[in-house]
Amino acid sequence: MRKPQTEDSRPRPATEDGQETAPAHLPTHLPIFPLGNVLLPHGRMKLRIFEARYMDMIASCMQGDRPFGICLIKRGNEVGEAAEPHLVGVEAHLVDWDMQQQGLLAITVSGRRRFRIADYVVTEKNTVEARVDWLSEVDVGVPAEYASMQALLQLAAADKGPEVIAQPYAFDDANWVGHRFTEILPIPPLARLKLLELEDPLLRLSIIFQYLSDHKLLGS
Repeated sequence: MRKPQTEDSRPRPATEDGQETAPAHLPTHLPIFPLGNVLLPHGRMKLRIFEARYMDMIASCMQGDRPFGICLIKRGNEVGEAAEPHLVGVEAHLVDWDMQQQGLLAITVSGRRRFRIADYVVTEKNTVEARVDWLSEVDVGVPAEYASMQALLQLAAADKGPEVIAQPYAFDDANWVGHRFTEILPIPPLARLKLLELEDPLLRLSIIFQYLSDHKLLGS
C-alpha cells in the first residue's frame, strides 16, 4: 500500500521588508516527533515508524491533512519514554507513505517553516504536544563572495540528485543554500541545529563558507 502526495516546497515570496510571507492560518499547536536528526526547511527526510504511538500520530495528521513538528532530541531516546526536544524545530508535511509490511510505516516528509516551542506537554499516549511560535525568514540573495558555494552546491545537486537535495532548487536564495549545506555536510546533529537556529542567513553562509574553506572543499 503506497500513497504519494504532491506539495509545493518552494520558498514563499517575500514582503517589502524582506520577511517571507506565510499562510494566514498557521497552527498554534503541533504534535512533535523528537528525533536524533534535524529536518531542514525545504528538505526531505525518510522515516520508518513502528511504535504504535507515532503511527497513531501520523495517521491523525494524514486524516486531518495537518503537519507535525520534528525536533532534535535534547534528552532521551527515539524509542521508549517521550524524549525532551530542543526548542527549535521544523514543520513537517507528509509527501509519501508506504506500508508494505504490517506494523512498519515508511514515510517521506518535507520541511517547511521553522518554529520555536513555547511550551509542551507529554500526552497520555506518551507523545509530545507543543504550543509553537513561528520564526520568520529574511529573504536575501547570495552575495557574490559566496559564488563558489553556489557552484559547489550545484555540483552536489547534480551528483546526488533530488532524492538527497530536493527540488525545486533555489541557488540564488541565501536561506535555501545555507539550509542545503547544513543538510548534506558531515557534521553532528547538534551542529546542524545550531545552524538552523540562526536568524541571519548571511551569518549561516559565512560559517559554512569558513568550514568549507578550512576543509579545502572550495575551488581556488
